[in-house]
Amino acid sequence: MAPSPELTSADSLRNQYGGLTAEQLQSYNQNGYLIIPNALDAPTTSSLLRETKEMLSTFSLDDHPMTKFSTGENDKAHVGDDYFLTSGDKVRFFFEEDAFDSSTGELVMPKHRAINKIGHYLHALNPAFRESTLTPFHAGVARSVGFQDPRVLQSMVICKQPEIGGKVSAHQDSTFLYTNPPSAVGFWIALEDATEENGCLSFAKGSHRRTRVRSRFVRKRDGSGVEFVDVEGATFPRNFEVEEKVRGEEEYTLGEVKAGTLVLIHGNLLHKSEKNLSEKSRFIYTFHVIEGKNEYDERNWLQPPSQGFSRLYR
Repeated sequence: MAPSPELTSADSLRNQYGGLTAEQLQSYNQNGYLIIPNALDAPTTSSLLRETKEMLSTFSLDDHPMTKFSTGENDKAHVGDDYFLTSGDKVRFFFEEDAFDSSTGELVMPKHRAINKIGHYLHALNPAFRESTLTPFHAGVARSVGFQDPRVLQSMVICKQPEIGGKVSAHQDSTFLYTNPPSAVGFWIALEDATEENGCLSFAKGSHRRTRVRSRFVRKRDGSGVEFVDVEGATFPRNFEVEEKVRGEEEYTLGEVKAGTLVLIHGNLLHKSEKNLSEKSRFIYTFHVIEGKNEYDERNWLQPPSQGFSRLYR
């Protein structure tokens, strides 16, 4: 893997939990993402990967609605059934579209090779993932990037299965987790090496400063599913330095990383990943944080559990 100017080490942070260094924060603010190798130690990374594989092997198909996770590629509707919409306080399993025969609709892959993602409440319901999410290290990172009351509102393992792991087009995380003003930040942790071949992330450097959050993913008012609607509130974070210069088509930089790497992703940043056509999976764990003081309304597809979203500061 080629070195990147965004690559920094978590070694200086692990013992002091003081957050990002000045150099790291400058890189994050400038580029909209930050790659931190070794943020998760090898034993913990291996443990979470084993836990994931155990969940994939043991979940039941008996009462599963066989919900496929779709991001809306090729004019297909984004997933939005009840199994998806009520997953905010549960651990549920969403299938890859290509795990099914296109003509018969039958599942043609073993279940452990058929799941697109597991979500969305791992950080609360699964002890291994909870202990690796609600940590002083992550709290320090959140404090560094300006959070006052960071709340973890969703967590998931994305499997990016060999040969069928779906493409994810360029998007902004704040479209799907909108607060007014926008505040979402993604904590993306590689459980396996992520390469160009198995569908690593790509980033439009600096796009968080020039790309407004113009649409948001919400529940339809009639309760029949989900849709994208225009944002009526703020489109950039509060007190944010915006780049007004108009650019042409965005250029994307590959983010190949080793297992254990944390990638911090600004909610306005355009990023994407290609389909995994290789024979190697690309398992990652990701959770998202929003500012608890910002408005999070009832139209968002993901609604808080009865006790509210999880506090990252203890």
